[in-house]
Amino acid sequence: MNPTVVRPLRSRPVLWAMLALALGLPVHAQNAPAPATTAPGQVTNLEAVTVSGEQPGPGLWRVSKGDHVMWILGTLSPLPDRMQWKTDDVEQTIASSQEVLGPPSIALKPKTNFFGKLFLLPSLIGARKNPDGQKLQQVVPAPDYARWLTLKQQYLGNDRSIEDWRPIFAAVELYDKAIKRHGMTPSGGVKDAVRDLAKKHNVKFVTARYTMLVEQPRDAVKTFKSSPMDDRECFGRTLDTVERDLGRITERANAWATGDIDLLRSLPMNDQREACIAAVTEAGFAKQLGFSDVKQKADGIWMEAAEQALNSNAQTFAMLPMEELLSPRGLIARLKAKGYQVEAPDGSDAEGVAPVQP
Repeated sequence: MNPTVVRPLRSRPVLWAMLALALGLPVHAQNAPAPATTAPGQVTNLEAVTVSGEQPGPGLWRVSKGDHVMWILGTLSPLPDRMQWKTDDVEQTIASSQEVLGPPSIALKPKTNFFGKLFLLPSLIGARKNPDGQKLQQVVPAPDYARWLTLKQQYLGNDRSIEDWRPIFAAVELYDKAIKRHGMTPSGGVKDAVRDLAKKHNVKFVTARYTMLVEQPRDAVKTFKSSPMDDRECFGRTLDTVERDLGRITERANAWATGDIDLLRSLPMNDQREACIAAVTEAGFAKQLGFSDVKQKADGIWMEAAEQALNSNAQTFAMLPMEELLSPRGLIARLKAKGYQVEAPDGSDAEGVAPVQP
């Protein structure tokens, strides 16, 4: 069997992409370590090299009740760009399953027909820009802007158009370019590979998705474009990540690729994400449109689908973000609390605290 080569994320309209990105990120995470003291503009990343070639990826978590079992693959972002994921064991597990359950996801669906969607596209132009024509320099703290200029030159070059963008969009662009420069890719193609394997073996793929129907999409875009957003902390935390933490993120990506669960447990998972999630969910426009609790709703849909699969299928294959498997507040811990038996790839329990008793 051939290893799976990583593939990039597909592009999406900017407003929906940002909201889906921020709202869909896991929030059950460990606390990040306190950042080291660094002079403005000084980059302190440790040198780290991503693994390449054929790699096994992490082992599978086992959730069971009676003779019904669910095997769960932990996903992670970013991953090594030049890695080839060896999917032999995963493929055999999928082929022997009656169902593949995708991870919790969120979709924003405009309530309009095809032509309405077509005419909606022009209104998305400029959605990334700050309201009232403000420049990035005017909306972020001066020390952060000074750091931004250094990192922008390093990773983005002389692109002047980005100076019109909201801090959260500028932060995402910087982060994406930085991880690419360090040999990583946002998706790794893992979810697509699992979906393809399910299709290959004619196994039903179930999407655990919470879909938000946007009643007035043009009004929603208009509200978003004119509304303020407190995304300065997201911007600053992203600068911290790019300045200091790319070595740790590379180490985490390598740990996923090589299947080092102990190392994954020891490394923080949240980076700048919680601050960026809050920037979206706490914004006035998000509360008006009902975005504030969609993560919880998506998790609820996944839990319901997982329990149904465990009751109905002899064997199920599923995916969850790695932090949902490692956190004591994650979805795997919630299944354990409901009475399901949980075993990590190394034979420990859900949080890796104690060996599973025979």
